[in-house]
Amino acid sequence: MTIVDPKTERPDQADLDKAAGRPEDADQWTAKIRNTAVEALPPQKLLPDRQPAYVASWIYVFGVTTIAALIVVIGTGFVLSIFGPNWWHVSSTGLFVNSLHLWSVEIFMFAMVIHLWGKFFMAAWRGKRKATWITGVVSFLVSVGAAFTGYLSQQNFDSQWISTQAKDGINSTGAGALFNVTNFGQMIMWHIVLLPLVVVALVGLHVLMVRLRGVVTPFPAKNETPGEAAAAAATSGAEVQA
Repeated sequence: MTIVDPKTERPDQADLDKAAGRPEDADQWTAKIRNTAVEALPPQKLLPDRQPAYVASWIYVFGVTTIAALIVVIGTGFVLSIFGPNWWHVSSTGLFVNSLHLWSVEIFMFAMVIHLWGKFFMAAWRGKRKATWITGVVSFLVSVGAAFTGYLSQQNFDSQWISTQAKDGINSTGAGALFNVTNFGQMIMWHIVLLPLVVVALVGLHVLMVRLRGVVTPFPAKNETPGEAAAAAATSGAEVQA
């Protein structure tokens, strides 16, 4: 790391930017980390200005819809966790926020299922995208658990009925001693802390991989090789703005 003499005039940002690229600093650990990060995560891929023309298809919309719904789910869930069950059962504002949370979850799960099946039939794991596909599938499975614990945390008749019906099935697997669905405190902590952290981390990793690998190309037409299909997709219809 370059040390600046505090007695001298303080350099401006332009001088610091020039100093950051000096060859003699290449062996510093900060320079190595920065260069490795830029090589692995190029800014032009993380925040592209344009996308291939084929992403204008409706099937590509459901991934963005899933992320948008997740943002609403997290925002409304944050508000509900502050005020607690009495507020969302009694207050008209609480009932409204609780309804927003519920319906954003419905949209989230619906859009995720459409996105998942759409990518399955497109074989979205093609082109070194296996990790992208796996993170998407695992995100869906963890989201099912988050939704389940959410229903158990409603503190109403529905949550009581769901918990009593679910406990027998879970107890039959031997997991009831660890995962007690009738324990409100345990279920709400799973719902507002553990599972959301995993979902957000997986979705973030999934989006990062999509940015790095790009969105999957359509299947080639008959008598067309995959290389020809990729070339045609890159040249036909140019690009669309992101």
